[in-house]
Amino acid sequence: MTEAKARLVVHPLVVRVTHWINAFAMVCMVMSGWAIYNASPIFPFRFPVWATVGGWLGGSIAWHFAAMWLLCANGLLYLAYGIGRGHFRRKLLPVRPRDVVHDAALALRFKLPHDTGQYNAVQRALYLLVLFLGVVLVASGLSIWKPVQFSWLTAVFGGFDFARRVHFVAMAGVVGFVVVHLALVLLVPRTLPPMLTGRARHCTQEGDRA
Repeated sequence: MTEAKARLVVHPLVVRVTHWINAFAMVCMVMSGWAIYNASPIFPFRFPVWATVGGWLGGSIAWHFAAMWLLCANGLLYLAYGIGRGHFRRKLLPVRPRDVVHDAALALRFKLPHDTGQYNAVQRALYLLVLFLGVVLVASGLSIWKPVQFSWLTAVFGGFDFARRVHFVAMAGVVGFVVVHLALVLLVPRTLPPMLTGRARHCTQEGDRA
């Protein structure tokens, strides 16, 4: 039997487009959010100016809202596709605690195998977590943006001041996810081209073909 290489579609066009739009929008949201935070810190530190966008409070708020609408529209498209086409069910489920612990232990020993287009238990758990954090960010953000109109939502988060803390912690969780995500790309660089082209090489045995 001879070995043949086939290029398989591992990331559909909708997934790739929404992924990169999300990446751009999230960077804008985080950097403008840091500038807004600096205007009224809730913790004893500020973010460096070079890590912010907007130039001043009003400009940063404009960047934040523009990126927010882009991120929300793109996120809704991704959720509709993921649920409607079964993408979430195929790629992110099931998530079993035992599998997450097992794969995490392998990852810490740098022995975790990776198949392009297939998510291990740790990746599935992290993707579900960041989706949840995205929902928390939107909800807490609305409670901060319109605390009177969404008074019931602000109350759910324990008031305006606590909602700001929830928003900050959720943001930190997303930033942490991005850092881990980028680290994994650096460790396994072959995962990047398929997110651009949608295809990855897959080795098959010609004698096994029907």
